[in-house]
Amino acid sequence: MPINILMPALSPTMEKGNLAKWLKKEGDKVKSGDVIAEIETDKATMEVEAVDEGTLAKILVPAGTQDVPVNNVIAVLAGDGEDVKAAGAGGASAKPANADAPKAAAAPAPQATPAPKPAAPAPQAQPATASNATRTFSSPLARRLAKDAGIEIARVNGSGPHGRVVARDIEGAKSGGGLKASATGGASSPAAIGPSDKQIRALFKDESYEAVPHDGMRKTIAQRLSASDRDIPQYYLTADCDIGKLVAAREEINAIAPKDKDGKPAYKLSVNDFIIKALAMALQRVPNANVSWTDEAMLHHKVSDVSVAVSIPTGLITPIIRNAHLKTVSQISADMKDLAARAKARKLKPDEYQGGSTAVSNLGMYGIKQFTAVINPPQSSILAVGVSEERAVVRNGKIEIANIMSVTLTCDHRAMDGALGAQLLGAFRLLIENPVMMVV
Repeated sequence: MPINILMPALSPTMEKGNLAKWLKKEGDKVKSGDVIAEIETDKATMEVEAVDEGTLAKILVPAGTQDVPVNNVIAVLAGDGEDVKAAGAGGASAKPANADAPKAAAAPAPQATPAPKPAAPAPQAQPATASNATRTFSSPLARRLAKDAGIEIARVNGSGPHGRVVARDIEGAKSGGGLKASATGGASSPAAIGPSDKQIRALFKDESYEAVPHDGMRKTIAQRLSASDRDIPQYYLTADCDIGKLVAAREEINAIAPKDKDGKPAYKLSVNDFIIKALAMALQRVPNANVSWTDEAMLHHKVSDVSVAVSIPTGLITPIIRNAHLKTVSQISADMKDLAARAKARKLKPDEYQGGSTAVSNLGMYGIKQFTAVINPPQSSILAVGVSEERAVVRNGKIEIANIMSVTLTCDHRAMDGALGAQLLGAFRLLIENPVMMVV
């Protein structure tokens, strides 16, 4: 019996992926463990391995196809002894897989951690507001359009069968129509939205611009951070850190680093490596700030996994330094160089950039003095780091020159109140100003 090869879920949140390349062609023999295709997600390109043996009878989704839903049939494998032509002919009429579909013949390449579970299908109904205690039924397209527009679908009056919310209802809601009354009984105000694509393009002459379609990464960044700014009450705390001792220690450590036979030092620490270590240790000193908010419970993390924002040509990705509080600064430096290189090549695995309990975004290398960063859920904080520079400071009534670095901590007010955020930033400042404390 032919075996359907399904579009794999490469991460718990993956719903669609791009089939970048087939590494096998129709008629090729396939062994268990062979890499047969490359799948692109919004953040990385991953290899897909076969778990069954046979002959690749039919490729149903050609290379270069975008937005292929998870669990859709992408190819058909003929088992040993089967008629390849017959299997291929049967595969030509194969339909997208459902929950009862046979075992997929392909799976993500093995990882150091257990493979993630397939992404759960989108729910067919969403809870409505507490005021009516009913459920809002909606089409998948309507839910997606509502999410993109920042509209709470429970507030939309449905015009479909049995009151189901459909795409045209969302379009009407964008202009403020078809919205239910608010929980207080008054009329709901329309969701705040910007001008449409058509309205924006009308402001410019056609020949004055080039329209470059958004790729998957840019769309994901826009959706996640728009939701973060809209749904998370964020506040900001800023401190100036005197990193004179850190700069001196870094220079001394790098100067005495052991060298290999080619004269290359074993490590070259950056200020950012110390920042990652200090923030990780600060979370251990203020454990109530090492949390993630969920609607039902607060998740208190036992380890400090620190995400670090890395700019790549197609957008932004945040690889994670796991157990950063337990690692030496030189280990953090080596891990960061490896993760950054693979991030730019889009070779990170999902578990290497998803999760984390906090994050660091450093724009100091661009000469930025101070800025605020947006929290990336499910994290509850992010540290924005500016340039370190010589500034005049007053000590004991005298003006002196000091190496000052401004940092701003963005906090999720649902997870930590201002005093707790201040304790976390204070712990970080103590460590970064006294780097010897990171080794005791």
